[in-house]
Amino acid sequence: MIEFIQSHGMLFSGLILLIAYIFIASEKIQKSVVALVGASLTMLLGLVPLSLKLNDNIKGVFEYVDFEVIFLLIGMMIIVHIASRSGVFKWLALQLLRTTKGHPKTVLFTLATFTAIASAFLDNVTTVVLMMPITFVIAKEFDTDPVPFLITEVIASNIGGTATLIGDPPNIIIGTRAGLSFMDFVNELTPIVVIIFIVAISLLTFIFRKGLKATPEKMAQVANIDNSKTITNKNLMIRSVAVLAFVILGFITHDITHISAFVFAVSGASFLLLFEKPKEIYRDVEWLTIFFFVGLFIIIGGFEANGGIKFLADQLIILTNGSLEAATMAILWASGILSGIIDNIPYTATMAPLIEELINPANPNAITGATHALWWALSLGACLGGNLTLIGAAANVLVSETAASHDHKISFLKFMKYGALVTFISLILSSIYLYVRYLR
Repeated sequence: MIEFIQSHGMLFSGLILLIAYIFIASEKIQKSVVALVGASLTMLLGLVPLSLKLNDNIKGVFEYVDFEVIFLLIGMMIIVHIASRSGVFKWLALQLLRTTKGHPKTVLFTLATFTAIASAFLDNVTTVVLMMPITFVIAKEFDTDPVPFLITEVIASNIGGTATLIGDPPNIIIGTRAGLSFMDFVNELTPIVVIIFIVAISLLTFIFRKGLKATPEKMAQVANIDNSKTITNKNLMIRSVAVLAFVILGFITHDITHISAFVFAVSGASFLLLFEKPKEIYRDVEWLTIFFFVGLFIIIGGFEANGGIKFLADQLIILTNGSLEAATMAILWASGILSGIIDNIPYTATMAPLIEELINPANPNAITGATHALWWALSLGACLGGNLTLIGAAANVLVSETAASHDHKISFLKFMKYGALVTFISLILSSIYLYVRYLR
């Protein structure tokens, strides 16, 4: 039986991957459990070699687990969690609000801007967790519905996270696979992300304009919010901000130092842990996300080991006639649509090795030219596609559930009404950018 399965390895590893996708999308079983069960089946059925490494051509199971991604995520989770305990992120947000003088439209744009910038350096979930309490307070002060603010913030979060290596998990996967640095993402994606952000938030401000009104008294209250006691631990704030600055500086100088991003993240986290109770901090690391990544890498490794990734790459080459232009647009739009339907993390983890195969010089039919366009197409599509539906990104789900607990329901269709419009415009702008920048 095992021999039969191994002789049809592409079929069975593909089935495991497909079934895992279905269960992840349905959310009937927690996705980290789905990933670990799929990984266990992949190993038990012998669909991936269990040794560390067999030879230069055959990789062992642990070589399919991208530990750079794993350690970068763990390091940043620890740093951000410790820093947030000082109140520094809330202080920054409230300080920005004081500069708006309480004008609702300006407040909306300011919240969106802060969320987008924060999401470029923190994960999206952490950013919206920090922003939601502030948003509910502001909406209460204005005596208005917080939903327009929440929808705008979560859309801004997904857009802002697209701009950097650490802003969104798909970018971490792409960066490590393609050998792209923090500054590569900043240089190549920030210009189009800024344009998309301005267009999207301006559009949402116009759509929500009727609800963005307040009396002079309400405006004065927001403009004079007391921010003097927001920082709860000054020493912790100084220490954590200094470490975060050091880590980001390390990311920026990668092209000079050639030290991987995860080394700086883990080093910064380790230093901050010297002053904390590690057990308390470790409890708040999102271990479900970490184990989800590990299991998923093994499932996809099984599919890759059995030739599945190469087969899909060959089919895409045939479909696009080996055209870089056609392949870039196909990846961008497919990523944008599919990432709104299924989790963009497993999608990106599957597509990254496929793109590697598409541009592999050893492949006689490999796509040539400005092949970095394929990586940027995947990044823009996977990250921006998170705005399409309520389940397109973890931050969307979290905001929806929190809003419902405050008696402000955001339905699937209500979110999609705005999210689909923003996503469509984002993909059009991205198509124009990729064509002008790389393909013409």
